[in-house]
Amino acid sequence: MASPVSRVAVVGSGISGAVCASLLARNGVSVTLFESARGPGGRMSYRKEITEDGKELVFDHGASHFTVSNPDVLGIIREWEARGLVAEWKEKFASFDCISRKFIEFEKEGLSKKYVGVPVMNSICRALCHEPGVESKFGVGVGSLEWFDEKNSWSLTGLDGQNLGNFEGVVASDKNIFSKRFTDVTGRPPPLELAAKLQEVPVCSCFVLMLAFTEPLSSISVKGFSFKNSEILSWAFCDSSKPGHPATSERWVLHSTMEYARGVVAQIGLQKPSSSTLAKVAEELFEEFQRTGLTISQPFFKKAHRWGSAFPAASIAREEKCLWDRKRRVAICGDFCVSPTVEGAILSGMAASSKLTEFLSCL
Repeated sequence: MASPVSRVAVVGSGISGAVCASLLARNGVSVTLFESARGPGGRMSYRKEITEDGKELVFDHGASHFTVSNPDVLGIIREWEARGLVAEWKEKFASFDCISRKFIEFEKEGLSKKYVGVPVMNSICRALCHEPGVESKFGVGVGSLEWFDEKNSWSLTGLDGQNLGNFEGVVASDKNIFSKRFTDVTGRPPPLELAAKLQEVPVCSCFVLMLAFTEPLSSISVKGFSFKNSEILSWAFCDSSKPGHPATSERWVLHSTMEYARGVVAQIGLQKPSSSTLAKVAEELFEEFQRTGLTISQPFFKKAHRWGSAFPAASIAREEKCLWDRKRRVAICGDFCVSPTVEGAILSGMAASSKLTEFLSCL
C-alpha cells in the first residue's frame, strides 16, 4: 500500500490510463488524471449525433467490442460485469467475400466471448475515472512535463501555461505526448522529454462510417462481419444489436481498410479533415457497402469520422507490458506497448500501476 500522500499524474483517459488510475487509487495513491478531450475513453469513446428532426443517435465509433484471454484481465472484466459496466455480446460474426458476394467463415461455438460497455463502450472508462481517489480533469491538455532532481518530483504545465501541480510519479497513456505527431499538430515539442529515448510508435489511420436506418437490414444475417477482397471496407458492426444499447433505430458502423485511409491521408495530410472530405469518404464507404449486393436501404443518417493515429502498428514493450523509468518514476502504457487491442491496453495499464505502486510503497 502506497503512502496516502503519494501523488501521481495520469495523462490520457483511454482504457489503459483509466485502468491504471483506478488501480493506483485503490492502493492508496492520490491520482489526478488529465485528458485534453471533453470526456474519457480515447478509442473507446462514442459519438452522440442529433438528426435534422431532433432524433438522438449514439454510436460506438471506435472500438466495437473486445475479447479477453488473460486470466488477470478476465478477473477485472468479471468485476465490471457485476457492476453492470460490461455485458457479453452474444451475436455470432462472419466474413463476407466481396467477389462471391457470400457470407463465409461463420464463427464457431465456444470461441472467446465478446464484451461491450453498457450502455456505450466508454461507460467503463467513465466509471473508472470517477472512482474514489481519482480526480479527473477533462478538457485540460498537458503542454510540458518537467522532472526536478532536487525535488524528486514532476511539474506539469498545461497547454495554456497553467501550472497543473507537482507529482511524485507520472503515467503517460497518451502516446501523442511523446510523439513527433504532437509537434506536427501543435507546432510544439512533445511534452515528455523521453521522446528521444523511444522509437517513434508507427500508427495507422482509419475512417469509420456511422449509418442509421429506419428498418432493419434483413438481408444481413449476422451483426458483425469482416470483408474479404475489399480495398475499402474492413469491418461492419450493427451497433444497435449490442446488449444495453438503444435500439430505437438500426445503427451500423463501418470501418475502412488501413490502405484506404492511408490513401486519403496522403492527399489531405494529418490536419483535421474538412466536412467536404468527410462527405466524400462517407459516399465512398457507403457505395462499397452497397456493392456487396446485399439489400441496403438508404439510411436516414450517414456521417464519416477519421481516427488519425489511434491504431498502433507495432508493440514497443510486449514482454514488459509498459515502459518504466524507476529513477524518474514515469511509466508509459497503452495498447502500443502490448497489442493494439482493448485487452492489450488493459494489461499495459495494470503493469504501469503495479510498477508505481511497488515503488511508492517503498518511499
